[in-house]
Amino acid sequence: MTQPLPPRVLGLDLSLTCTGLAGADWTDTIKPPAKMRGTARMMFIRTTLLDRFLNGYDVVAVEGPSYGSQAGQAGHHERAGLWWVIRCVLDARGHQVAVIPPASVKRYATGKGNADKAAMMLAVARRFPWFDGGEDEADALWLAAMAADHLGHPMCDMPAANRKALDAVQWPELTLAAA
Repeated sequence: MTQPLPPRVLGLDLSLTCTGLAGADWTDTIKPPAKMRGTARMMFIRTTLLDRFLNGYDVVAVEGPSYGSQAGQAGHHERAGLWWVIRCVLDARGHQVAVIPPASVKRYATGKGNADKAAMMLAVARRFPWFDGGEDEADALWLAAMAADHLGHPMCDMPAANRKALDAVQWPELTLAAA
């Protein structure tokens, strides 16, 4: 009998200035040129994602919008636009997408749904000794780790309390390929 292949997961932490991406054993970023703005910046991120990163994944785990942190900040409309541009690309290409609430990512990583960036970085350093990226990549790695864990192939050992964060995600139906 053949064993299922480990899931191919992509974590995606969308940002207008530095989008974080991660798989099981890698991280990367997409950084538009500093002077790029508006739809040109969104299309740069979209095109780079399509050209370099979107092939062969079972699940793409995307951090959901952070509604509570948007109030009063310039650019929230543009951030929402980027989120929907990428979501439409993922849907059009047939990717299975899991939208993970920000508090769930934080709870999975640290045990606390309101963890700050420093706590997220400490947690990623503790669980992934090979990691040498920044905050955006760390968030993307946690998104990928949540998807892999949900699919029965955890990328690291996580406490049961942290794993409860998986229950807050609406996961897509998925059948993994056999080896």
